[in-house]
Amino acid sequence: MANQAAANVKQATYVWQGKDSKGRVTKGEIPGGSIALVKAQLRKQGINPTKVKKKGRDLFAASKPKIKPMDVAIFTRQLATMMKAGIPLVQSFEIVGGGLENASMREVVFAIRDEVASGNNFADALRKHPRQFDDLFCNLVEAGEQSGALESMLESLATYKEKSEALKAKIKKAMNYPITVVAVALIVTAILLIKVVPQFAETFSSFGAELPIFTQYVMRISDFAIAWWLYILVGLGIGVYIFKEAKVRSKAFADSLERLALKAPIFGDIVKSSALARFTRTLSTTFAAGVPLVDALDSVAGATGNVVYKEASMRIRDDVTTGIQLTQAIKSTDRFPIMVIQMVSIGEESGALDDMLDKCATFYEAEVDNAVDGLTAMMEPLIMAVLGVLVGGLMIAMYMPIFQIGSVV
Repeated sequence: MANQAAANVKQATYVWQGKDSKGRVTKGEIPGGSIALVKAQLRKQGINPTKVKKKGRDLFAASKPKIKPMDVAIFTRQLATMMKAGIPLVQSFEIVGGGLENASMREVVFAIRDEVASGNNFADALRKHPRQFDDLFCNLVEAGEQSGALESMLESLATYKEKSEALKAKIKKAMNYPITVVAVALIVTAILLIKVVPQFAETFSSFGAELPIFTQYVMRISDFAIAWWLYILVGLGIGVYIFKEAKVRSKAFADSLERLALKAPIFGDIVKSSALARFTRTLSTTFAAGVPLVDALDSVAGATGNVVYKEASMRIRDDVTTGIQLTQAIKSTDRFPIMVIQMVSIGEESGALDDMLDKCATFYEAEVDNAVDGLTAMMEPLIMAVLGVLVGGLMIAMYMPIFQIGSVV
């Protein structure tokens, strides 16, 4: 009970001053649950504390950096390296935490260190930080602790996190690049319509001749943009905000978007390959860790990143629970290509299911890489064509009257 109470104490940063074993005055900062715990920790380090107080909050200080999934991957990889070198777990936390650049992640690592040092399990300590460590991560660490192969499990987890984040980065790159360029093109077009076209319109008003149809059309668009630009801007902002809130608050809306993503031209294949890569990679990692297949499929369902494959994973789990073979359960969903079904079948027959799934994951991760590279290469000339049509079309519309007058003269 005492350990549980200590674990529930909220961590804070304390400023301390004291003397080391040689009598030299020293000072610093340390995270802890209370002044008494901080003093006890300093004494263990050979420091006689003379002054300890909670660090005040600086109103003008920069906000703490966010903890990104890649920070968790780096922490996992370094911790696995320390443990494989034979360094005790608590000391590994000290070394890894002290070397992390992200201050927020460093605080989390030291908080986990304190809980493990007080007698809590590593997995239980991780579960107190659900934003950084999901159920899959905690369950695999728990499996590693119970089997006595924590360092190997951490190494597998580090590989899993690194490949998952690399896959996400590839997909974001494929989505963000065209969106960014098109957004810049629209902004440039808006500036031309609001600032440049009216200058030409004033010049054309003195010509006293009928303007080309294309020029008149562009000038009408310019007039509309000048009159309504603020409303358009506010409307876009509100629309983006409503879209984001609906995606977060409405599961039905978010699920419909994920279903639609699979049917989208070009991007749909990338999303599908990504979901298959996550499914096979997660199932391979959990199965290799000795997690029972039914429990592993629970973790897989949450890691696929798409509601269609999440539902398929849950259906597979239910079928496996009733005694149906994994191969047949996967086949009955009609969501997985023949390669996955055959590889799983071979894995079940040979007793090397985790190896077969790992090969599938590697194949689909490479497929995502190739698809993204191909998409980027294809999008570049397409985007340049869009830019040319938008900006070049406006310029042609503005110079057509001048060319007409020149030909008449």
